[in-house]
Amino acid sequence: MVGHPVVLAELAERIARQGSIRFDEFMDVALYHPDGGFFAGAGPGGAGRRGADFVTSPEVGPLFGAVVARYLDARWHELGRPDPFVVVEAAAGRGALAIAVLAAAPDCAPALRYVLVERSEGLRARQHDHLAMVHPFEVLGPEHDPEDRRHAVDRSSGPLVCGLSELPVQQVDGVVLANELLDNLAFRLVQRTEGGWAEVRVTRDPSDDSTVELVELLVPADGVVAARATAAAPDAATGLRIPLQEGAGEWLRDALAAVRSGSVLVIDYAATSAELAGRPIGDWLRTYRSHERGGAPLLAPGSQDITCEVAVDQLARVRRPTSQESQRAWLHRFGIEDLVEEGRRIWRENASAPDLATFRAQSRIVEAEALTAPTGLGAFQVLEWCVEPR
Repeated sequence: MVGHPVVLAELAERIARQGSIRFDEFMDVALYHPDGGFFAGAGPGGAGRRGADFVTSPEVGPLFGAVVARYLDARWHELGRPDPFVVVEAAAGRGALAIAVLAAAPDCAPALRYVLVERSEGLRARQHDHLAMVHPFEVLGPEHDPEDRRHAVDRSSGPLVCGLSELPVQQVDGVVLANELLDNLAFRLVQRTEGGWAEVRVTRDPSDDSTVELVELLVPADGVVAARATAAAPDAATGLRIPLQEGAGEWLRDALAAVRSGSVLVIDYAATSAELAGRPIGDWLRTYRSHERGGAPLLAPGSQDITCEVAVDQLARVRRPTSQESQRAWLHRFGIEDLVEEGRRIWRENASAPDLATFRAQSRIVEAEALTAPTGLGAFQVLEWCVEPR
């Protein structure tokens, strides 16, 4: 496995200037460099690689999106049926979840404004393949004003879909949703040593000038970082490591700031910092490539995914979640069993002459098993922050 040459060159240049770089700086380049990062490409074998290197819940099939549509309807009714009702999906990729949500024809559809936020320009371009995209002003502009029809949002004209490269700056009534995003946000990495906390930095192997061979460098953590690490994992034993997920915390602050009334919903593998400190690092800092575990995190940057379980206690320092439950429990709460039973009924009624819709209905059984597997996707944690009207 060979790293992307553009990513390697960028890392080598930064290290040449600074001597070493923090782990979060390395991770950001490896995953998000616009010309070679893991999530930069758009083709079937290109980066972004959802479906090529790992499968997320929306990629399993449309059932996950159908349950999300039920959740959105429930939230819409709880909020008093606002129109417009804005759903902001972060790390939306090519739009698989949005496609499934819209195909489920939720009750909120006439009021629905769906915003796909995707950092990768290539993946944003692919959103147009199966979604009728409109200009962001039609989705997020001011409400209808008879004096100015240029960029006004007409009520009950949804669903409307647009794409952005980052979270919207204005406040909305609705939901900000992130499925398997926070585990990919760059984080700092620290290790407990006999002398206190040290920070893991990345540099070039001094013994090999012919290639960009990356190695770790432990340096004493500054006071602020050491204090944060101690607060997160005060009992961590010497030699054990934890992530400091500043990027995830910043994202949560921005997401909460974008919601005037509604929810922020995060779905990801999650634990506490203390739990992570008590486990081998390879259990919670993982890499993936071609549906298999990849190599060491510093190996072949740009060619493999790098993920880290989300430390819920660190997010709680921004704001404590209103609720937390497993994906398995969340899917059952919003009716996955009803949808599976409906699929069985459709199959029974049409099995003698099945059409595409009948086969899709039958596939719900297999999809549900994958989505709720207690040692797989079902073990994801669903965190919700409810925001009351201000």
